[in-house]
Amino acid sequence: MNLVVNARDAMSQGGDITIVTDNVRFEAGTEFGRAMLPAGDYVRVQVRDQGCGIAPDDLAKIFEPFFTTKRTGEGTGLGLSTAYGIVKQTGGYIFCDSVPGQGSCFSLFFPAHDKTQDAEVEAVTPEVAVRARREVEGTVLLVEDEAPVRAFASRALKLQGFNVLEAACGEEALSLLSDPELSVDVFVTDVVMPGMDGPTWVRNALQARPETRVIFMSGYAEDIFAEGHAPVPGATFLAKPFSLSDLTAMVSKQLEFEHSTAAVVE
Repeated sequence: MNLVVNARDAMSQGGDITIVTDNVRFEAGTEFGRAMLPAGDYVRVQVRDQGCGIAPDDLAKIFEPFFTTKRTGEGTGLGLSTAYGIVKQTGGYIFCDSVPGQGSCFSLFFPAHDKTQDAEVEAVTPEVAVRARREVEGTVLLVEDEAPVRAFASRALKLQGFNVLEAACGEEALSLLSDPELSVDVFVTDVVMPGMDGPTWVRNALQARPETRVIFMSGYAEDIFAEGHAPVPGATFLAKPFSLSDLTAMVSKQLEFEHSTAAVVE
């Protein structure tokens, strides 16, 4: 859907969007740009448009989170990075060919499977999934007022095995935390939000949950590190734009600190 929406937005003067699916086989590894597609059978999906195309300098950055060529307020820069994450999660590949003034073609390659292989995967996957989740014990409360950013961050964390609770504002976060049986290890929150801002709701929450680790997200570092001090003791800062690996690595680091502190106390 993100690819089709982008194709539509690229054709301000109108045009056709074509979606083609087929089966392809590569007898040997095939190079696409800077990536190598391994030999094998694939299901290919192509989305073509007759839009404005993408400049060569921008083509290498289009799958980066928060990168956009649209005007301010017209896009979050998360559509293609989300599509990239979904494709990679399935073991697939995504590439883009584009000519300025002529249009773009996004090609998605998904490994093909026969029914026998699928049955074997179904028999193994549940056990593997449970084991992976047990290796990463942690619940994250994600608070972000922009729905696309929240969805992007939530998906990244869930893919790494974290349990994720979501809230669109500080007030909603505090409402969730009013349940004394709810266990949360890390707060990941935007700083500037309508209503209660990030530091304010976090300070309130920490009164009852002082051991919870905190990560602030913002594109304006100076706003939350006034005079070089974090608004909350021990809190860390994640600058926007950030990558999937930046986010998950920081959450993992905060969890490791929490667990090491708990071990010392015990």
